[in-house]
Amino acid sequence: QVQLVESGGGLVQPGGSLRLSCTASGRIFRIDTMGWYRQAPGKERELVADISRDGSTHYAGSVKGRFTISRDNARDMVFLQMSSVKPEDTAVYYCNAPGLITRSSSGYRYLDVWGQGTLVTVSS
Repeated sequence: QVQLVESGGGLVQPGGSLRLSCTASGRIFRIDTMGWYRQAPGKERELVADISRDGSTHYAGSVKGRFTISRDNARDMVFLQMSSVKPEDTAVYYCNAPGLITRSSSGYRYLDVWGQGTLVTVSS
């Protein structure tokens, strides 16, 4: 069974920093794009940032210059370094791997996998 597990959420003061981690586990052959989404209360889930396997990144305008996404392909991990956080960054943050490939005796499977989410609260 393939799963993504996030960690690193919590309470942080405005202007502070926080680092989120996401680890993929299971019969993984390869993971292409990985990303972070967030969902604030009463709002739709939105893309925060994503990163391709070769390291190309894309950011939402609201976090550009403040957040940095990175990954460790050898350990099937993705990170989100959050800096200069604002109260409007408060949300549940989800890790996503829309291009996760597994391999078994049955062949290859292409999956879109989500983590369970980690809550980030920005408040003084």
